[in-house]
Amino acid sequence: MQRPSTLAMILAGGRVDELGVLTHYRPKSAIPFGGFARVIDFPLSNLLHSGIERIAILSQYRSYSLINHIGTGAAWDMIGRNRGISILPPFKDYDNPHWYRGSADAVYQNLDYINYYGPSVILILSGDHVYQMDYRRMIRYHYEHDADLTAAFIEVEPEAASRFGVAEIADDFEHGGRMLSYEEKPAQPKGRWASLTVFCFRPEVLFEVLKKNQHDASYEFGRDIIPLMMREKYNVHGYKFRGYWGYTRTIDEYWQTSMDLLGPNPKIDLEAWGIRTNLAHRSIADRQPVKIGPNGSLDNSMAYNGCIVEGTVRNSILFPGVRVMPGAEINDSILFFDNTVHEGVRLNRVVSDVNTIFGRNVRVGAPVCEKPSRVSVIGWNNTVPEGLHIGCGCRVAPRIAPEKWPETKLEDGEELQ
Repeated sequence: MQRPSTLAMILAGGRVDELGVLTHYRPKSAIPFGGFARVIDFPLSNLLHSGIERIAILSQYRSYSLINHIGTGAAWDMIGRNRGISILPPFKDYDNPHWYRGSADAVYQNLDYINYYGPSVILILSGDHVYQMDYRRMIRYHYEHDADLTAAFIEVEPEAASRFGVAEIADDFEHGGRMLSYEEKPAQPKGRWASLTVFCFRPEVLFEVLKKNQHDASYEFGRDIIPLMMREKYNVHGYKFRGYWGYTRTIDEYWQTSMDLLGPNPKIDLEAWGIRTNLAHRSIADRQPVKIGPNGSLDNSMAYNGCIVEGTVRNSILFPGVRVMPGAEINDSILFFDNTVHEGVRLNRVVSDVNTIFGRNVRVGAPVCEKPSRVSVIGWNNTVPEGLHIGCGCRVAPRIAPEKWPETKLEDGEELQ
């Protein structure tokens, strides 16, 4: 059997507290994005367009929605004799008593999977970033410079650098250079090149450093593996990525990256990027076309199959099945699948998870609060009572029982659980 030269492994199983209620029942990589897709669709589509056809997805936290979305892999043409997607859940056996203890440990526990395919390059990706990248260019750079590790970076402003793994990269070559230093989330960064969590490894070197890492206290590529390789003088290069990169680690970042889809010249062009998704998931392909009522309007907004818009929608993204009743107004918001917005509702800077119903005359965000820049998040399967006012920056957990809702108002920044 012809073996693939590149094996891709997507780190897709975690959640982050900053995303709050959006990751109560799904990993961060499975969060809906762009009106019809999921965040993991971006690395999957990049792999498709890069001709990389053997993929493993490492998943641990509440994997069902991710498994359901990936299906057979057919949406990304990953079905065939020498191509496919494998989802690798954590396991325990006689030698290993642990679940995945970190990103590096997740790969270490699946070395037998890697050995089975015997690739010449291992490409390790994060499943929760929004970007378009041809990985073949990075792999070509990796080969040309005989690197043990080539890691992708993007230049960020100095004040933002401390949130990421940050490197100093020599200007040796057009697209990158030797990595001079690396720090994970430093208080005072030396460099301004932020890690994309896109790593290209020589397999035998990856095996070596992962085995050494098993004696450490933590098991992360950024915190442990890259610093180890820098200390031991491996041939480590930084690849300089110059395109758009959207981060979705926090609610505000998720909201802003989503807003980058809008406007006359959007920063994210899903059609030009060739984003693929599973249209059978949540029956996206089977829903009726969008319907705009006689008094409905969509201004600088996106709405997909199954949406019925009879109210006013501005600068917003509606996933399939959203219904906006007459007299409702939605501004700067993102409504996931099958939300219902009743008459008189006003939503401003809201992210609402699936199957949420907003009763008549509900207010969320401005003008209830004085700081409309703060995003409110409503968890899934909620029915927000009629007339309730919810302030800015609020967090509402999924499935709130009717008796737990306040009578009139949820103050700015409050959480309801």
